[in-house]
Parts: sequence; C-alpha cells; structure tokens
Amino acid sequence: MRPALLAVALLACGLPAIAASPTLLTVAERSGYRETGRYDEVVALCEAFQRAYPASVRCFDFGTTPEGRPMKAMAVSTSGALEPRTAQARGLPVVLVQGGIHAGEIDGKDAGFKLVRDLLQGKAGAGLLDRQVLLFVPVFNVDGHENFRAWNRPNQRGPAEMGFRVTAQRYNLNRDYVKADSPEMQAMLGLVNAWDPLAMLDLHVTDGAKFQHDISITGEPTNSGDEGLREAGHALKDGIIARLVAQGSKPVGFYPSFVEDDNPASGFVHGVSTPRFSNGYFPLRNRIGILVETHSWRTYPERVRATYDTVLDALELVAENGPRWQQLARDADARAATLGGTSLPLDYKATDKVRTIDFLGYAYTRTPSEVSGALMTRYDESKPEVWKLPLRDELVPGTTITLPRGGYLVPQAHAVAVARHLLAHGLQFRVLTSPLRDDQAQAFVADRVQFSPGSVEGHQRTSLTGAWTPQPARIAAGGLYVPIAQPKARLLANILEPQAPDSMAAWGDFNNAFEQKEYMEGYVAEEEARKMLAGDPALKAEFERRLKGDPAFAGSPGARLDFFYRQHPAWDPGTNRYPVMRTDRVY
Repeated sequence: MRPALLAVALLACGLPAIAASPTLLTVAERSGYRETGRYDEVVALCEAFQRAYPASVRCFDFGTTPEGRPMKAMAVSTSGALEPRTAQARGLPVVLVQGGIHAGEIDGKDAGFKLVRDLLQGKAGAGLLDRQVLLFVPVFNVDGHENFRAWNRPNQRGPAEMGFRVTAQRYNLNRDYVKADSPEMQAMLGLVNAWDPLAMLDLHVTDGAKFQHDISITGEPTNSGDEGLREAGHALKDGIIARLVAQGSKPVGFYPSFVEDDNPASGFVHGVSTPRFSNGYFPLRNRIGILVETHSWRTYPERVRATYDTVLDALELVAENGPRWQQLARDADARAATLGGTSLPLDYKATDKVRTIDFLGYAYTRTPSEVSGALMTRYDESKPEVWKLPLRDELVPGTTITLPRGGYLVPQAHAVAVARHLLAHGLQFRVLTSPLRDDQAQAFVADRVQFSPGSVEGHQRTSLTGAWTPQPARIAAGGLYVPIAQPKARLLANILEPQAPDSMAAWGDFNNAFEQKEYMEGYVAEEEARKMLAGDPALKAEFERRLKGDPAFAGSPGARLDFFYRQHPAWDPGTNRYPVMRTDRVY
C-alpha cells in the first residue's frame, strides 16, 4: 500500500497516521534482526510512542542507574488508565513485562516494542488493551545494556552485539529481588509497589545445551504460595504453553537445565525458585510470576517471535480471566493476613519420583576431549532425535516453620537496617515510641553456623540451624514491631526468618551476631574447669560421658575447654543469637 493510502486507512480506523512512521520501527526490524539497538533507541522509542498515542501510552522514568541513565517504563492501555491510581480505581489488571534484566538476553526489548506497536495499530490483540494495562520495561539492566559488544553471550545466536549480564556495579539483578542491594532493584520495587501488577513476565534467554525446543515457560504460584491462587498460576502458565504449541513453538514447562552439566542423559529436576529470582519473588506477594526463557541456540528472529507470541498470549489470557484472577489475588491477600500461628514452607524440593519424558533433542556423542580431558558432548543439529529422559517434577515443602501469632520485634540497634528492607517491599511495620516488654517473645539461637567460603553478590552468605525458644524481650523506643497479619506475610517471613534461603540472615546481614567476640584464655579455662568439676557432680558426669562417647571431642583440647567455657558465667549469651525476636502477642 502506498504511504498516502496507508495514512487514510489508519485514520479510518481511528488511529493517527503517525502510527506507521518509521520512527516506531526498531533497529532489530530494520536490520532483519541481525542487530539490536543501543539504549538511546529505547529512550527515543518510548517518547515516540507517547507522542504518537498520547491517550494510550505514558512514557516515564522510574529510576536512575548508577551511571546516570534514565530507567524507562511505558504504561500502555486504550482504557486511558495510565496512572496506578486510575488503573486501581477502575479495577484493571496490570501486567508487568520486564525485558533485559540480563541485558545480553535482549529478546524482550525488541519483541515488546513490536508488540506494543501492533496492539496500538490493531494488527494484533484487538481490544486487549481496553481491559488491562501493559506496564512495559524494555530494559531493566540499563547500564549492563550499554556494556555492549559482540562476545557478551558466546553461547547465543544473535544479535551481532548485545549488552552484559550484570550492572555497572556488577550486581546480577535476577539475584537481587528480595535483598534489593542495587539502585536498579530499589527503583523496580518502587514501580511494583505503585502499580501492584497481577502478573509479571520476566523475559530471558537460556544458557546450556543444544536441542529443538525453542522456549520454556515456568512460574508460580503453581507448586508454592497461596493454594487458592495456584488456579490462576496454572491457568496462565499452562495457557501460554498451549497457545505457543498452536502457534508452532515447541515449549517446555520446566527449566531445561541438565542435572549433570553437559550430560543430556542425566535429565531434569523441576524446582521452585527462591525470592532472589523474579519468579520466586512475586508469588510471595500473592501475584503471578512467569519466567520466559527462549533457547539461546535459536536464531534471534526466531527468539523474538517466540517472545512476542508469549507476551501476546499472556495478555489474551489476562483479558479473558482478569476479574477472576484479581479476585483470587485479593482472596490470597486476605488469607495471608491470617497466617499467624500456622505452618509455612520456606523452600521446596523434588521428591525421588521419576517419570520419563520425550524431549526433542539432536543426535550427540560424548567422548573425551583432547582440550580439557573431560567427557564432552558434541551435537549434530542435522539429526533431530527424541530423547527419553528422566524428569523429577513432584515438588513438596522442604524447610517448614510455624509463624509467630503476633509478629517480629526488632531492637533499636538493627531497626534502620531492617526498616530499609521492609520499606523497599512495601511491608507494614510500626516504630515503637516507648519501651516494650514482652514475656511471650522468642529468640533464635543458632547451634550451627556455616559461612560461605566465597563472596556471593558481595555478601558472605550464612547457613543457620537452631530453634526459636521462649525468652522475654526488652525492646527500647526506636525499635520496630512488624505484624505478621498483613497481605505480604509470606514475603515478610522470607525476609526475617533466619532459616529462609534468601532472608537477611542468609545473605549475611547479621553475620556479626554469629561471630564469637569474647574468649577465655586456655590457662584460665583450665583453672576454672577444675573448679567446676569439683563443685558440680552433674557437670563432671556429663564431661566424662562426652570423653567416652565422642572420640572427636576427647581428642580436641579446644573442644574440651570450650565445653566448660560455654557453661561458665563468663560465656557471652549474645553469641549466635539472632537479633530479631518473635512474639505471639499482637500490638
């Protein structure tokens, strides 16, 4: 169609002629998907869409990166609800589509811009944007996007150059959701708190082996989180997969990473992500988190197409089911506020139950490598095969706790650090204006502390075993009371329960509490031990029992002296004591 006739046709449909302007085309489209644009293209396109569709698009900054770049988001809806309060007042579901959290995996940026244009021009999803708000973040990891070169993703086919996995401060944003160290994540959480999306799609590209499947769709709550909301989680995840099949894709419903690296025969184990990951985080807010992973060995145009289809499918499903799913989410919020005193899983694990699945692979060999000396897999992509592989996908709760009936008590000395986390996630708490005495409180004392030998995301992670035991609390004014009775109770527990896999304690924020600060010199311990043995027959009997029954103890002078030190008045009762307390009282 000639440009003049195209403009007439667009105006006849009620759309401005500018909608066909080349300025709304991406670098990827103009290059035949050989290339992807730099971040200045995101800024320009975001603003151009708003100019072209001022009633349906709002382009705005939701943060600034450490290198000073604007973090752009687009609110897109033909309902006119382009502000959070308007969307909430009208009861419209919000779908957050997040691209470029790993900026080398950039399919979502180019797929998203094309889809937004097609939706607004009526080429796809007629009427979808009347019934929801698409909140589109083209690139989350903006500084990483501009760390741009050809070999940032050596195990990926296209584009010619791309961004880098981590931020300018070298944070992996998809390990930062709950700990929120990075300015980028703090900005994202502010966006999420404001808009409260019903569903989030996190758009990635896999690493790993060569096989025929082009995309994996996983998400929660399907095995975890609120049981009532799992209806919506399953419907969205399974609905996307079914529609992708109809569109010619070959999706899988688990993350296709082999149990044994580089060995297809080892098969797969399904799991539930912890809240450092996006799709582990949103279910703790009683919302749906979908992880989209296209396959890195598919070409860039194929991956963009699969991502485009996935986001469109999700929008169709939300348009069809939005009111039902929103009610399920509200019901989950209400149930979460009553979880005090009940059991809560902190993690999940696969059982030993195995089933064999057909997995679409290629012929391969595993032979010793003359380079590494290890067994290496070599794939022949000219010979498709169906692999019969084991899959363990029956998931059950792992570590399970009983929540406090009241909530958590945070001493004044730790109030600022804890409050920072709570505020970032929109959690409720109260600053105490007068001292609080609670005789129904509990303290957690670790009987085993294991620090990670290396740094993880700039933290020394910590694994704790121990138990909550009754202990009166004395909290000064300026401390915090954090009620468990709130809609995001699951998220709160995953931040403050010391044994949760991504809690503040697990990330090492309280490591000082688990370091011994005072000691008894050996010659003093020897003298005190003799006095204790002479004056306490029960202690003497226990010591002798340990000598006879525990060779490791008997053979360790340090362990033997420590036995007495831990029962001496000089022992520091604060050692290995988690500073946050729990209470069964409601304040």
